Amino acid sequence: MEVQGRIKVIGETQTFGSNGFRKREVVVTTEEQYPQHIMVEFVQDKTDLLNSFQAGQQVKISINLRGREWVNPQGETKYFNSIQGWRIEAAQADASNPEMPPVPPAQAFAPADDLNEEDNDDLPF
Repeated sequence: MEVQGRIKVIGETQTFGSNGFRKREVVVTTEEQYPQHIMVEFVQDKTDLLNSFQAGQQVKISINLRGREWVNPQGETKYFNSIQGWRIEAAQADASNPEMPPVPPAQAFAPADDLNEEDNDDLPF
């Protein structure tokens, strides 16, 4: 899966526990009718992938959805989700639909001046 948008915030690398678990978060704002602020975490050696990016950049992030179960001291089971990034790259300026090439504006085409109004066309409409 992928998330595309503009980087809003890149956090500092955080280290947890005695084993040195590392995590770094980035917030990407999607560019759609209702923009979403999506927080993606990078862990361990993947935290370094964010070093060459900065706020304001258009990016495409490859992600995995992660879920985990936790039982609290009262015996209640809780579930948590996270979005984990494993690759990030700068997005092309017009990556809204990579399958479709950009269409030039209508004024880029020269008007047809060799029309013969007397020609019959056989179109039914």
